[in-house]
Amino acid sequence: MNIYFDLFLTFAKMGACTFGGGYAMLPILQREVVEKKGWATEEELTDYFAVGQCTPGIIAVNTATFIGCKYKGALGGILATLGVVFPSVVIITVIAACLSNFADIPVVKHALAGINAAVVALIASSVLKLGKSNLKDAVSVCIFLAAVVLAFFAGVSPVILIVCAGAAGYVARTLAGRKEGAQ
Repeated sequence: MNIYFDLFLTFAKMGACTFGGGYAMLPILQREVVEKKGWATEEELTDYFAVGQCTPGIIAVNTATFIGCKYKGALGGILATLGVVFPSVVIITVIAACLSNFADIPVVKHALAGINAAVVALIASSVLKLGKSNLKDAVSVCIFLAAVVLAFFAGVSPVILIVCAGAAGYVARTLAGRKEGAQ
């Protein structure tokens, strides 16, 4: 199979199976891109996801673009992006045409409530997987806990949290490197 078609198709499948936005897509990205295809490592995926959250646009689209670019250059980035958005465009167009006819049906309301609950479970699964692979030392755990507290209790912007966490990680690693060099 043509590698570019495979790239488009892989991201189109993810786009078609993801409800709840970019956060819900993370476990699918981990399975498809890291485990099955080997197009990125866990660390790279985490970095792409973090940068995708800070840049303008939709996290899932930004992440797909980064992965496609890393794997097959600009054309890969374009195809991964088109792949991830194509199913949504088709689905939203169909739903918009039909929703007014079905929105008040109790079965539809209950189905959407069930989908929302499943999305919460997918996000929790992603957080646990990312935590296991990235919280490897006391510094990382402290930065994580500080970010959680600031996000939930102080309402600090995610962009500010990511920039500050990156700066704290840089400073901590630089100081640790100097300490090791001095010994």
